[in-house]
Amino acid sequence: MGEVENGSGGQGARTVFLFLNVIGGFLVLGSYAFELITHPETRGQVWGEVPASLQPLYTVCMFLAAGGYFLFTSYVFFRLDPVKVRVFGRYGFGIFNALYAGILFPSAIWLTLTFLMIDAPSSGLWIAIRTVLSVVGICSLLLIPALRSAEPRGPGLHRNLATVGAVFFTFQTAVLDALVWTAYFPV
Repeated sequence: MGEVENGSGGQGARTVFLFLNVIGGFLVLGSYAFELITHPETRGQVWGEVPASLQPLYTVCMFLAAGGYFLFTSYVFFRLDPVKVRVFGRYGFGIFNALYAGILFPSAIWLTLTFLMIDAPSSGLWIAIRTVLSVVGICSLLLIPALRSAEPRGPGLHRNLATVGAVFFTFQTAVLDALVWTAYFPV
C-alpha cells in the first residue's frame, strides 16, 4: 500500500504531528501562564476542594505526566515510520495526530473555563469543563493501546519507556484530572 492508500499521509503526517505539538503545546502552556498571571487573587481556587493531603500527589504526578509526554511523543515522532506504521491493524499515523489534537486543544481551554467557572459558576461551564477533561482523558487512555499496537514496532526499550510515560500521563489526565479533581471541585 502507498502512503496515501494506507491513510498515514507519510511525511506530511509527521509534519502535522510536529505542528500539533508545537502549536498545541504553546497554546496549553500559554493559556496556563496567561490565566495564572491574570488571576492572582483566585488562582488558589483552581484546586477546588482537593484535600491538601492529595495536592503533593498531584504535583509529583504532574511532573511524571510531563516527563511521560516527552517519552511517548519522542517515540512516536522519532521511532515510528509514518509511511509504514499501522495502528490497531488498520489505521495509519494519522491516528496519533487525532489523539494528540484531542489531548492538546481541549487542554488549552481547561484553565480558562475553570477561571470562568470560579468567577461566574454555571451548569453550562461545568458541563464544558467535564467534557474537556473527559475528551483529554479518553484520548490519553486510547494512546496506550495505540502505542502498543503500532507495527512495525520501534526498539523495545524505547517502546516500553513510551508506554510507561503514557501510563503516567493517562493517570494524570484520566484519573486525577477527569475523575478526582472534578469530584472535589465545588459546583
